[in-house]
Amino acid sequence: MKRTKNIILTALTLAALSAGAWAENPAAPAPAAKDAAAAPAPPTITAADVQALKDALAAQQLQLDRLTQQLQRQQAAAEAASKADPKPVPQQQVAEVSTGIAVQQDSAPSGLNVQDTPQGKPNPLESPVISIRFKGITITPGGFAEAAFVRRSRALAADLTTPFNSLTMPGASQNSLSEFFGSARQSRPSVYVDGRMKNVEFSSYISGDFLSAADTSSATQTNSYSFRLRQAWGQAKFDNGWSILGGQMWSLITENRASIAPSDDLGKTNDARPATIDPGYNVGFSFARQYGLRLTKTFGEKVALAVAMENAQGTLTTHGNTDNFLLGAAGATNTYNDAITGCTTSSYTPTGATSPTFYTTCTPAATYTFNPSPDIIAKAAFDPGFGHYEIFGLFDRFRDRVFPCANFTIGTTGPCPNNAAVTGPSAVGAYNVSKNGGGFGANARWNFYDKHIVFGLHAFGGQGTGRYGAAQLADVSVHADGSPNLIKNYQGLGTLEWRGKKLDVYLYTGAEYAGRAVDYDPAIKAYVGYGAPLFNNSGCYTETVPSFGVTNGFNPGSLSKCTADTRVVIEGTAGFWYRFYNGPRGRFQFGTQYSYVTRQTWSGEGPSGAGHPGVTPEGLDGMVFTSFRYYLP
Repeated sequence: MKRTKNIILTALTLAALSAGAWAENPAAPAPAAKDAAAAPAPPTITAADVQALKDALAAQQLQLDRLTQQLQRQQAAAEAASKADPKPVPQQQVAEVSTGIAVQQDSAPSGLNVQDTPQGKPNPLESPVISIRFKGITITPGGFAEAAFVRRSRALAADLTTPFNSLTMPGASQNSLSEFFGSARQSRPSVYVDGRMKNVEFSSYISGDFLSAADTSSATQTNSYSFRLRQAWGQAKFDNGWSILGGQMWSLITENRASIAPSDDLGKTNDARPATIDPGYNVGFSFARQYGLRLTKTFGEKVALAVAMENAQGTLTTHGNTDNFLLGAAGATNTYNDAITGCTTSSYTPTGATSPTFYTTCTPAATYTFNPSPDIIAKAAFDPGFGHYEIFGLFDRFRDRVFPCANFTIGTTGPCPNNAAVTGPSAVGAYNVSKNGGGFGANARWNFYDKHIVFGLHAFGGQGTGRYGAAQLADVSVHADGSPNLIKNYQGLGTLEWRGKKLDVYLYTGAEYAGRAVDYDPAIKAYVGYGAPLFNNSGCYTETVPSFGVTNGFNPGSLSKCTADTRVVIEGTAGFWYRFYNGPRGRFQFGTQYSYVTRQTWSGEGPSGAGHPGVTPEGLDGMVFTSFRYYLP
């Protein structure tokens, strides 16, 4: 391999020297003086031309550095293989590796075909084209195609992504049914672009998958699920250690493996995501993929600091409140998700009327909080030589509009400021209330046994931080007066991984907690909010008949008298990945994962009636995943 490297570098050097010699001593004789006088003046070389030449040379040098690094990695792999297997590497195999590197830098001649290839030599057209040079930048396609399936012991009507906070209670009919889903929707195309100019390196990355559903999507025949954006960012990285990153990316909350840098899934996967087949990863893993604008400063290879402004969004769970608050709205048509998940029709008979009036209430598929400001995240990362360590903090803010007269009844006393002037529900006196939330977290990750064993710990806690966890617990509830009541959230994950030449094994254990957020409303003489000890859980163990309507047979019965607010979600996962092939033709790998999840709830009122708390129903599920993937080289 060293001989191959020397040959490549010698050829490049000879080519450069030959070009320089030709420029100084052209083969054509010098023209006569009179011809020189008649000849046109040589073109003027401007500063812009010189700068363009410098940029082109810098881009070529960047490409040469990348090829040299890859050649060194392949040389190290070949040496490791030779130590494990004393047999000499066949000359044909060495030729294939060398040809693959050459094609990465320069595409095959346009007129070359299979017949033009000399007998006994590898065909350049069969070698992988890893990157494309275009106008001074390098374009690298990537991604993978996947065939995966999941089998759950208790049905959730979900694809590969597990909705951890929707595990059903014991009385649900779904608990008596298992489910199997096969899917290629996690397949992921991507493209990475990079280039260099003066003292700054520019890069951009775009990737997506098909884990999204349009209104017309179904698994009946053509599985027409829609493409969704995962990442789309651009970065300017300066030689002095500063970098600016903007777009949709992994949140700064997400743990890194080293320093602080974005991931592009093309050899630069720096985020420490669990290696699960489940696209929802593992309970306890804190992450988001969202808009962000990030500023990072690195100090050598040991310290990095970053601050980010990211998109805010709140998740709400509350019970028993009157209609005296407004936190957000359903998605606007053609802008956000405005789909409807279900509608109910009710009726009432106005005073003096002889016939009822009917009205329909629909539930939106997605709601959007009116965010007063972005989430602000700061992180410091340390790589002292043994282990990787991070500390980070999050500041977020919630706001709603309170309507003190929304439920005013004549003859009562309450918070309505103009009782005498109000004769019924009114928006008089409405006002805004804001609450600050956020939290702190830490990560630690160590490599042992020549980096074959990885052990990691993650912890994150605060108020109003639930949406950053894989289980998607609620951020906020609502007080009796309509103001936000932030929920305490804690997330934790333990990691143990074995990384081998062909086999990777992983074990994860994680948990996410949501505290009680309870208030008492004297007007209705009841508790409201999240996790109240006297919320009714008496029906969580009793199965109900299906609901019949337009889609008969596809509406499981809703459990009556079953609040079941989540207290903690716990998941344990074990799995492996085995690589059949990993080389210049790409990577083929197979994986299997088993996960056991439990959703434990806050205690509530039992069958004995009011004043008898203590019923804590629990949802659980056992899941088996398999995946076969082909990665582009």
